[in-house]
Amino acid sequence: MGDEYQVVVVAGGSSKDLFPLVSKDVPKALLPIGNRPLLSYVLDLLEDSNLNNVSVVVAGHESGVRVGSWIAEAYHDRLQVEVSTVSEESGTADALRSVAHRLSSENVLVVSGDMVCDVPLGAIASSHKRQRAGLTALLCPRTPGEGCEASAGGVGTKEKAKQLAAADVIGLDSARHRLLYVASGSQLGKEVKVPLCLMREAGQVELHTDLLDAHLYAFNRELMLEALERNEKFKSIKRDLVPHIVRSQLKHGRVEGTLSCSAYVAGKARYCARVNTIEAYGDINRDVAGDAIYLTGYTVSGMNNVIHPSAQTGAKTAIGPQCIIGEGSELGEKCSVKRSVVGRHCRIGSNVKVINSVVMNHVTLEDGCLVQNSVICSNVYLQERVTLKDCQVGCGYVIGVGAEHRSEALAKKEKMPINYQFLQ
Repeated sequence: MGDEYQVVVVAGGSSKDLFPLVSKDVPKALLPIGNRPLLSYVLDLLEDSNLNNVSVVVAGHESGVRVGSWIAEAYHDRLQVEVSTVSEESGTADALRSVAHRLSSENVLVVSGDMVCDVPLGAIASSHKRQRAGLTALLCPRTPGEGCEASAGGVGTKEKAKQLAAADVIGLDSARHRLLYVASGSQLGKEVKVPLCLMREAGQVELHTDLLDAHLYAFNRELMLEALERNEKFKSIKRDLVPHIVRSQLKHGRVEGTLSCSAYVAGKARYCARVNTIEAYGDINRDVAGDAIYLTGYTVSGMNNVIHPSAQTGAKTAIGPQCIIGEGSELGEKCSVKRSVVGRHCRIGSNVKVINSVVMNHVTLEDGCLVQNSVICSNVYLQERVTLKDCQVGCGYVIGVGAEHRSEALAKKEKMPINYQFLQ
């Protein structure tokens, strides 16, 4: 498969939806997931699939330098990776245009750099070839929180509308091999209008909001580049390029040949998720510390957790199952860590509780702190008896003695990220 495909990884840069986790110092691609950089999950998946010719496109020069330096150190003898940058205002379609001159293989695999996934890429490539498709999109079953179904606790009308707007509307043929319609709920409003020519050609179209567009596409290179060249206003792969190619397959009155579009629907046992919101960031960290721990490559203890051999814990400190404690971190006496990820070289005092949270690297939590349902970025300092619930704390932030914060984003003042839609 390696010789037949080239790979473009759209790795992003900054992100409004992940502020204050993402900053000028921490590009999205390097956000820690289970104490590993987010981009490492995609690159390992490519390596396992023998896809070694990889172009990584990052939005923003500073982000590109940081991502390139990390890749050069971590993958220098494993993958052939060329890192390039586009401006922060660029869209994902612009990212593809920027590397078009490097693409020479018959097919191009385009992968979102914010994906954590175990779907075998060889199976997608085989399906793409078997269907003689111009485009094959990976679709995955949504988890309960991702679709428009109500959660166990129930959601109101506004929340249901918000979930539907975030859902993808996917039209498939009855055999689920052909991709016939694709749109984002936010683009559709209250009604889904299926073109008459599509109904006439396909006979029956199954409309789904229970499938996730994983932002992983196999393209016929000539078809992809021709569409980008003829449509200079296209900014987004998902919102512009993919729907255009899906619509174009019907222009000749039939769905066949290299104009056909295929869907690869992953089984429910497969893991596939995207780090595109704060909520998703927390959920995916908990997943890779729990049932999806196999994705990290870590050795799991008999207590169903991962504690680095160099980590130290004080007397009567309890680290529960589905937790990860990173290298060199120290926990004082009578601490409790439940369903959480603690990064490298953190210093945690006594009587500290960390519940359902992510604590990144070089964080200090003084005695008596409570951190619940929160994300704490690197180099944060919480003084004694700080309480955080449902909060996000940006890099380097300091919180004073006894402070209490609920449902807040706390960060040093800096320019908000410019590029909001790079991975849309």
